[in-house]
Amino acid sequence: MAMAVDGRPDPLGQPHALPQSSAAGKEQGPPAKEGGPAGGSPVEVFSVFLKLGLTSFGGPIAHLGYFRDELVVRRRWINEAGYADLVALCQFLPGPASSQVGFCLGLLRGGGLLGGLAAWLAFTLPSAALLIAFALGASTLSGPVATGVLHGLKLVAVAVVAQAIWGMARTLTPDRERAAIALAAVILTAVTAGSFGQIGAIAIGALAGIWLCRIEKSAAIGRLGVAVSRRKGAIALALFAAFLFIPAVLVGATGPDTALSRAIALFDAFYRSGALVFGGGHVVLPLLQAEVVAPGWVGNEAFLAGYGLAQAVPGPLFTFAAYLGAVMAPAPNGIAGALIALIAVFAPGLLLVYGMLPFWDRLRLRPTAQAAMRGANAAVVGILAAALYSPVWTSAVLSPQDFALALAGFLLLTVWKTPPWIVVALLSGAGALLALV
Repeated sequence: MAMAVDGRPDPLGQPHALPQSSAAGKEQGPPAKEGGPAGGSPVEVFSVFLKLGLTSFGGPIAHLGYFRDELVVRRRWINEAGYADLVALCQFLPGPASSQVGFCLGLLRGGGLLGGLAAWLAFTLPSAALLIAFALGASTLSGPVATGVLHGLKLVAVAVVAQAIWGMARTLTPDRERAAIALAAVILTAVTAGSFGQIGAIAIGALAGIWLCRIEKSAAIGRLGVAVSRRKGAIALALFAAFLFIPAVLVGATGPDTALSRAIALFDAFYRSGALVFGGGHVVLPLLQAEVVAPGWVGNEAFLAGYGLAQAVPGPLFTFAAYLGAVMAPAPNGIAGALIALIAVFAPGLLLVYGMLPFWDRLRLRPTAQAAMRGANAAVVGILAAALYSPVWTSAVLSPQDFALALAGFLLLTVWKTPPWIVVALLSGAGALLALV
């Protein structure tokens, strides 16, 4: 598997080169230790990642380049081999790769879990705050210009999801076997409504991968020297599993429609979505759509408008969850809903990467695990393709003009490599102009 659309190196083969920086030619200090140099603190980690959270536009592939430039080349927190292996681990697991890599780098530099949490919070805070502010102000937007801007944001979602499928199909389904898994996932999610079909598609894809996607064992590319004991790792993995199943039981125990049961149901929906995101942040779109639009928590119009806006802010795409938590109905919503959704969608990825750190060196060499991940990654291409049609296409492309704008956005992203925030500005402006004509 080659470089995926989200910029993650292939964990099942040799890592691909990350974006090089002009800083690479600068004078550098002594090589970093494999686990990162001593002397860091959570405060230092927070300040460095806050700067990255404010400036890291362009999606996960750009985030990994920014991390390498700032933390590998310039600050020497970790060496090149350790960084490549860290990225490979985060690609292997579900969750937001750039946030997981940042969490692990904070763990290394900040002396443990507190440093990792400082890195995650600082990198996530800017984009989450912007999306929450938009959600809280969205109800005040009215008139033809505001309606046109919101429709333009939905067209951005069409272009972005189409770009994601285009790139992922080329890298995650390069042969007939994985293309067949992707097609089966499309069919399953099309005939099975809700999240059940998506979960089933991923599970079946992983099983099919074990049978169909075995290749030569890949070579090891380094070793992570992270001070996480196997005991702590096992506790994190146990918590990951507990949060996956216990909230559903608690919802029934707390009553059908109480404030507490709704808060637990909200956590459960976003946690399950975050636990199933293989292959890139865009895969969270169909998972969250099944969890919040299908039961009527968020309208399809508001859902797609927020997703389009999420392309224009820095930081991880998963902060889209904060927007959904703030804009949804019924309560908890607003700030409380945003915080519950934000923590829930990130928690499984962070628990998994923390739990897997002490076991990664052995697991990554197992051919069965590698084949299962190839099959699961192929399945998510099919899930995202099904989402491109419904709800993304059917809700946004309502006229020939809409089709032309969505196609223009797709070509800007794929052919001219235009930064996503520029595409957001152009299509939202075009939507406003069409609304006035």
